[in-house]
Amino acid sequence: MTKGKRILWEKTEQQQYYVYVISCLQVRSNVNFVVCQVFALLAAIWFRTYLRSSKTSSFIRHVVATLLGLYLALFCFGWYALHFLVQSGISYCIMIIIGVENMHKYCFVFALGYLTVCQITRVYIFDYGQYSADFSGPMMIITQKITSLAYEIHDGMFRKDEELTPSQRGLAVRRMPSLLEYLSYNCNFMGILAGPLCSYKDYITFIEGRSDHMTQSGENGKEEMLYRRTEPSPNVAVIQKLLVCGLSLLFHLTISKTLPVEYNIDEHFQATASWPTKVIYLYVSLLAARPKYYFAWTLADAINNAAGFGFRGYDQNGAARWDLISNLRIQQIEMSTSFKMFVDNWNIQTALWLKRVCYERASLSPTIQTFILSAIWHGVYPGYYLTFLTGVVITLAARAIRKNIRRYFIEPPQLKLFYDIITWIVTQIAVSYTVVPFVLLSVKPSFKFYSSWYYCLHIAGVLVLLLLPVKRTERGKNATENVQLSHSKKCDDTENSLGQNSFSTTNSVCNQNQEVTSRHSSLKQ
Repeated sequence: MTKGKRILWEKTEQQQYYVYVISCLQVRSNVNFVVCQVFALLAAIWFRTYLRSSKTSSFIRHVVATLLGLYLALFCFGWYALHFLVQSGISYCIMIIIGVENMHKYCFVFALGYLTVCQITRVYIFDYGQYSADFSGPMMIITQKITSLAYEIHDGMFRKDEELTPSQRGLAVRRMPSLLEYLSYNCNFMGILAGPLCSYKDYITFIEGRSDHMTQSGENGKEEMLYRRTEPSPNVAVIQKLLVCGLSLLFHLTISKTLPVEYNIDEHFQATASWPTKVIYLYVSLLAARPKYYFAWTLADAINNAAGFGFRGYDQNGAARWDLISNLRIQQIEMSTSFKMFVDNWNIQTALWLKRVCYERASLSPTIQTFILSAIWHGVYPGYYLTFLTGVVITLAARAIRKNIRRYFIEPPQLKLFYDIITWIVTQIAVSYTVVPFVLLSVKPSFKFYSSWYYCLHIAGVLVLLLLPVKRTERGKNATENVQLSHSKKCDDTENSLGQNSFSTTNSVCNQNQEVTSRHSSLKQ
């Protein structure tokens, strides 16, 4: 063997060994995550059975939830889990030292900055696009909690009630949490690995066991308990969500591997496949990439429900609703007939976080600012930024089309059905086209994909915005305000007639209704 061939052979062997090690580490990481989440599910059942609020003090529940969460973090990430404590600890010090007037700004900058530094070191010091201890995943959820709570305390302890929107008023926190409450909220075992985000008030209400109280306002302004009702069982909801997890995992293990997103940029595929084939494969490959998110988020939701957290009152038929902190609605995602409908039902709690801390507080270009914040929060891969910048164009274009065209297809029902079919096809293609860089991560393959499609949806989006401009009118603004006031009044009437239950059930239900209304109206603007 010549020297040149020997060197080439050695490099090939090293590359193969490197790929083998990476794949082993990825498998180990996935196994660790699943094992920890199964342990968290069992711990949640134990927590609800033996440490229920009627038998255990909130102090003990806080301590146990925090210690179990830190144990899971340590098992999954080793000493990288210290970042969770450092980020939470420094943020708490900022809250105490800075004061309620400006702490939300400092907490926001620090938490997001610390997360970004950790993401940079994970990506560029370790292996780009490959496995390294992905401790930044839980930190993304902790960052949401830190910033959300900082704004909620600022709203509750500094701003006047008349300055707040109905949803901000409902979420406002009126006292500074203790260090234990703060750590429990950020690092509890139910949500430390995969979330989802929940409001601080909902979490504290769950820990203190006030979700099953019927209350009324007393003479001194404090809530007085009228009676305690039977706590609804989450067993049916947990079993249903575990079934969804099983199906999602099975789909991911059997189908997703055979339909890689990377094949969209394969040179042979691009050269030989027809346009219909390219379109169909783009949709199917991105469809196959979603079940892993369905699995992780639904399992996280089931864990919270198993602990008794996530109850949101009763529906019209008297059935218990366990979707207070659910992160997705699979049926609505797959049947979306607009870009907005897809966004509304995908990663719901993150969308609400973006709305609460950015969209409704931004004074200039809130849509663009929100997409940029979402990109920064997700990480430092260029593909994230390409996806969210593309998302800005697609979102604005979709609003313009919906605003100007949809009203012509409402009647008769046959025409609306035709419109829904066409918009479903266009929405699924647009979403898939937008998120390809999110999966590919790097600049070169992302541009390779977009160039193979001749940037067609980018160009179409820009043309739509030029031809169908949508400006917010005073009439539209007044209509939005009237809808919000209507919902606020409806919630107040409900509270007066029913009292509060289920994490301030009527409060929570009305808050979510208000947020949905506000979110729908803002997405249309």
